[in-house]
Amino acid sequence: MNDDKLNIQSVEWLNSGPKGRQQMYGLSETDLEIQERARMFADELIPFEEEAELGGGDLPAGVAAGHAARARELGLHSTNMPAELGGGGCTTLEQVLVQEQMGRVTNALGWVAATPPSWLPGVATPEQVERYVLPAISAVREECYAITEERAGSDVDAIEATARRDDDGYLLNGIKWHVTSFNSADYAFFQAKLDGGPHHGEHAMFLVDLPSPGVRVLRTPAYTHTISHHHPIVAFTDVRVPAASLVGAEGDGMAFAYEWFRFERLMVAARCLGAAERLIAEMTAFASERAVGGRPISEYGLVAGMLADSMTELFAARSLCYETARGIDCGTDVKVAHAQCSMAKLYCSEMAGRVADRAVQIFGGRGYMRENVAERFYRELRVERIWEGTSEIQRAIIARQMVKRGPGALA
Repeated sequence: MNDDKLNIQSVEWLNSGPKGRQQMYGLSETDLEIQERARMFADELIPFEEEAELGGGDLPAGVAAGHAARARELGLHSTNMPAELGGGGCTTLEQVLVQEQMGRVTNALGWVAATPPSWLPGVATPEQVERYVLPAISAVREECYAITEERAGSDVDAIEATARRDDDGYLLNGIKWHVTSFNSADYAFFQAKLDGGPHHGEHAMFLVDLPSPGVRVLRTPAYTHTISHHHPIVAFTDVRVPAASLVGAEGDGMAFAYEWFRFERLMVAARCLGAAERLIAEMTAFASERAVGGRPISEYGLVAGMLADSMTELFAARSLCYETARGIDCGTDVKVAHAQCSMAKLYCSEMAGRVADRAVQIFGGRGYMRENVAERFYRELRVERIWEGTSEIQRAIIARQMVKRGPGALA
């Protein structure tokens, strides 16, 4: 995307005005301020997309470090962490507003506005707070999640990894798939089933420093998207960790996984909003300029229909996502919130996929070029319907809560 286009989008955003956004979505002055800050940062990142794409997802180390420092400077790193620990202490809605803007940027460049595990401070021991929580908030340490396995994806209960008591610690064994950000992380959350003891067969979660003896990458597959964060298959073989590495208590592992899933599903939804907004702006501008038979293609009914459908679906998705966040801030029952986060992820991820497909179609041959934002998002957005629970799993969660609580509890 060239600077002229970027400036046009920025002008359009400014012309919509904070008052208009405030009235349309009921945003407070604080909401608007952090939204503007995040949008400004996203606009700074967008010009680096093509360089990252051609570089296999990577930018020069100094450039990437500068982006990370800028995210911290703007208060966009650790927005989900408690203020008393040095985090942003933002509301759920404010976190959604930030991640929505980060979603406007391809190649995962927006991931520098990182969100460390917000569920951890509430269950971490003082030692774990010092060793993991505080360094993560200050961007000194980075985590990854070793949960998924070859035969256990969205169904976390199907994992086969084990944790067995061994003297004053545990021995961890298992092969984990799709360990996102393993290449940049220096500690992992390892989820396993307990082997022996009073909680045999129940889930537990452990903190594992990286590197550690017994932890090795088996294979780093190539994926559809072009980002610097790898998703390797990692073997944990007789990895010995002290008892102090156990998060919470034995048997608590699934509760932590569910809390992480709720948060990530809502943030996936938010980033999909940003991607869809960017695509709609780009394809609207192109359809207004590209002429066929002496008329802009936006005047042809089939193209106009794609534009209209995309805008309508974005409005609906954004309203759903924002309202879900507000409900969490107001104390929505956790199981209702779990289903509503599934609703947000389901609808927003599928909406963004449809918008990306239409964008490629409207751009035509240009939309098939890697230098085009539509082509990149077309590839990148596909995984949003898979990770953090597939669309099919989200539908099962939603339906289960409808039957248990009645449809009125969810909407």
